[in-house]
Amino acid sequence: MMIEFNPGLIMIIGGLLAPMLRGHARRVLLLALPAAGLAYTIMLDPGAGAVIHFFDYSLEVLRVDKLALVWGYIFHIAAFLGVLYAIHENDAVQASMAQVYMGAAVAAVFAGDLITLFVFWELTAISSVFLIWASGTESSFRSGMRYLIVQVGSGVTLLAGALLILADTGSIAFNHIGIESLGGKLVFLAFGIKCAFPLLHNWLQDAYPEATVSGTVILSAFTTKLAVYSLARGFAGTEILITIGAVMTAFPIFFAVIENDLRRVLAYSLNNQLGFMVVGIGIGTELSLNGTASHAFSHILYKALLFMSMGAVLMRTGTIKGSELGGLYKTMPWTTGFCIVGAASISAFPLFSGFVSKSMILTALGHEGHWFVWAVLLFASAGVFHHSGIKIPYFAFFAHDSGMRPKEAPWNMLLAMGVAAFLCIAIGVYPEPLYAILPYPVDFVPYTTAHVITQLQLLMFSALAFTFLMLTGLYPPELKSTNLDTDWFYRRLAPRVLAWLRSGIAQIDRTGREALMGLIHGIMAFVHRHHGLDGTFARTHPAGTMAFWAVALLGLFLVLYLVS
Repeated sequence: MMIEFNPGLIMIIGGLLAPMLRGHARRVLLLALPAAGLAYTIMLDPGAGAVIHFFDYSLEVLRVDKLALVWGYIFHIAAFLGVLYAIHENDAVQASMAQVYMGAAVAAVFAGDLITLFVFWELTAISSVFLIWASGTESSFRSGMRYLIVQVGSGVTLLAGALLILADTGSIAFNHIGIESLGGKLVFLAFGIKCAFPLLHNWLQDAYPEATVSGTVILSAFTTKLAVYSLARGFAGTEILITIGAVMTAFPIFFAVIENDLRRVLAYSLNNQLGFMVVGIGIGTELSLNGTASHAFSHILYKALLFMSMGAVLMRTGTIKGSELGGLYKTMPWTTGFCIVGAASISAFPLFSGFVSKSMILTALGHEGHWFVWAVLLFASAGVFHHSGIKIPYFAFFAHDSGMRPKEAPWNMLLAMGVAAFLCIAIGVYPEPLYAILPYPVDFVPYTTAHVITQLQLLMFSALAFTFLMLTGLYPPELKSTNLDTDWFYRRLAPRVLAWLRSGIAQIDRTGREALMGLIHGIMAFVHRHHGLDGTFARTHPAGTMAFWAVALLGLFLVLYLVS
């Protein structure tokens, strides 16, 4: 009989033990942990579970169903590819924390109650920040601190919501929650922060490009997709998510077009793709939730592939600025080819993975009559082809010749990219194995004449628009620049406002102290005139001594205030 436990514990415990090993032994362990976790997850059957008792509560530390298994499978695959991509590095702390982070994300997916979810939710935040700090720069430290504050704040909000739900219902089960209660609204906000909802999204573009080459690849796969899973579990059919998701798909396009840092372009593109998943959750039908799950599966692979290719460019050239790159296809042909596969996948070209998953969400929108949102997502699809499908490979590997002739990426990076590229193509060509693991029975055929022709027309017109803008000089040039996003309000404006307030308070304090000093001098003059050194006033007037000491006590309090 198999002992049932949360599969995320394999990577968490193994990751904590990894620094005790050296060299090849540690590398073998790091690769074996996600492989063992995947093998164990495959053995789990829907309906399996494990419960532990903590005080008066029963914590469902393992809850297995088809929704959790989709994320369990792809999280382990992404973990293995991320470790393989980084296996040449010799950073024990980063490798250990990456395993803990990935294991915590897996463990959170299989959590059956809100308290267990909270524990692993916070563990993902605390462990993942080391992937940002591992860069060792001042900007990565500051970015990591902001990232940690946001992520821990999301967890605290989740805990507050869970406690309110417990008080209202007497249950901490992590099932459908809804936003009717205050507790539900707080949990919704916690998930929204981690999912990078509009105006709550800036931590993503701030932190991911500051992480290490391998750290960014790993970060891109887990944090936001854990939030997507949580929304699908707790808020399926919540209509406000349709609007939120539509905005998420559209606004990053404009930032991505003018952004020069290509890893930051991919971070904005990540926001765009999350929007499709959030829309699917908001619709809440079986087709749309299948579309969300399949798109999350596909997205983790092709987004990791794109970040891998840009990471290889950064490692070999020392820069990831579009204005400084170009012509790299001459000496990095494999990386170029893998990047193009990722670009075709995210752009939803037929025969690539994005096509067979994104079309499910668009079809679900049509079935429910959300034609305006359907049009927004169609526009967003053209936009993502423009900035991730064309801009990323064009400016990195083609465009003008930068004169750089770097070596090809290391073998392990190429192997990780090759496996990810193979899966992107395999899913696009033969999606049935992916459809078979989705939460609900699939009655959807992606390769219909209408689907294929509509998508090819969309891609063709987007490519023509890019070509026209480039030939006419209207396309925003790749320049060294700083683009202002809404994080300006708390990164630049808020500190200035606080400094102004501190300056005003300090001035008020100085003025008050000067006035009090004047009052103390007046009190001293009063004592000198009316008490006298021989105590005449006190002997002549019975209340004199009491008045004197009252005034003296007031003076003492004023002095204590001034020195505080």
